[in-house]
Amino acid sequence: MTSKIKVDNINKVSDDSNIIKKCGTTVTVGAASDGVRTGADNLQAADGGNLISQSGTTITLGASGDTITLASGASQTGFGRTGTVDWQTGSIKTSTFTAANGEGYFANTSGGAFTMNLPAGTAGNIVSVVDYTNTFQTNNLTIASNGSQKIGGVAAPIALSTEGQSVTFVYVDDTEGWKNVQDSTSNVTGNPFLQASGGTESICGNCKIHTFTGPGTFTVAAASVNCASENIVSYLVVAGGGGGGAGGGGGAGGFREVKNPLTPYTASPLDGYPSSPNRITVTAQAYPITVGGGESPSTFSTITSTSGGPGGHYVAACGTGNNGGSGGGGVGGGSAGSGNTPPVSPPQGNNGGAGNGMPNFRSGGGGGASASGGTSPATSSSGNGGNGVSTSITGSSVTRAGGGGGSNQNTAIQSSNAGTGGSGGGGGGGATGGPGPTNRPTGVAGTVNTGSGGGGGFCVSAGGGGSGIIVIRYKFK
Repeated sequence: MTSKIKVDNINKVSDDSNIIKKCGTTVTVGAASDGVRTGADNLQAADGGNLISQSGTTITLGASGDTITLASGASQTGFGRTGTVDWQTGSIKTSTFTAANGEGYFANTSGGAFTMNLPAGTAGNIVSVVDYTNTFQTNNLTIASNGSQKIGGVAAPIALSTEGQSVTFVYVDDTEGWKNVQDSTSNVTGNPFLQASGGTESICGNCKIHTFTGPGTFTVAAASVNCASENIVSYLVVAGGGGGGAGGGGGAGGFREVKNPLTPYTASPLDGYPSSPNRITVTAQAYPITVGGGESPSTFSTITSTSGGPGGHYVAACGTGNNGGSGGGGVGGGSAGSGNTPPVSPPQGNNGGAGNGMPNFRSGGGGGASASGGTSPATSSSGNGGNGVSTSITGSSVTRAGGGGGSNQNTAIQSSNAGTGGSGGGGGGGATGGPGPTNRPTGVAGTVNTGSGGGGGFCVSAGGGGSGIIVIRYKFK
């Protein structure tokens, strides 16, 4: 029969301090400042629970389910380290200090630079440190060795100067001294800002920009937790432009913009912030994006820009321009199409220009985002397209949404001046007849992804409307 000694506690005779104590399922070995050395005896508590047992060369402390605890302030020897440190979470360092073997430290340099002195190293010693406030790049942490001991083979201090940096040093020998065995310069933190994806993504300062030139999805992975106003996105929504008619120039697609002041850039005069109907506050979800081709609307969330009105077609000496984001131009005696249809504020576009009758079937230009289309004057010329507007929402100034120029059907004895396209991509009108300075064989299409109107054509081909665009901008850091 194996001999057993059953006790709850083992205390020293000299001072009655704890050697081994079991309380419930917790086994405490040693007292404060004691070194603990395991023996080969089999000891059990009075309740039969194991304190120490040995089977061959394996020594077990406690029983299954027990917690083995060193008394507060006690130390251990003979167990070795596993290449890790004990992180000192209860003592954040804010000034110069001396590290101890086996410990890791959180260094807060937000109040100024300071130094971590390494201990006198012996083979196998290990020390770690990490940038607590991500301020090493502003206020460095200096690492200094003990006496003449080296750091990476050099007897000189080093400075940690990378934001979020963490390092681990192991003392190898007197030749190399402390070697950096792990160096992380990544700064893995939670992101409190709006996070999203979709379209063609770019960066401008602290802003992220998503540009859609075709259908897609703007997916918000997480909304900002900093403040609600950071979830109000800046946007530009431009619809497809109207095509030129058999005479009248096509109107530009509707142009709608909102600029959140948190995303600084130079907006167009049509900025609709802070009007409540114009603001879009995003949440974590997917937002389908529709970018209109010629004569098609563009849509983002609650915002829809109306496609441009096509230019008027000649019928019995006149042709009326069509309504739209901006109106199409009339031809001959025809009236112009109305812009800002349906109405929004600020207006998404302007009216087209009227035609001016016989005998040359002169036509009006399509309306643009900033101006109405030109009305054909009482000469041989046709009306020009209305100008577009510029915005720097993408990071550079770009003008979009110009109206198409009206066409001109001229007699053989008169010059032939077709209308020019409005700024921002409007197509010029086509013309037939004499050797005028603007005698195009066909109407010019509106420029793609500007929402500009196409140039009118009369006895020549008309130009198609340019496709639209959607741009979304927000603060991401």
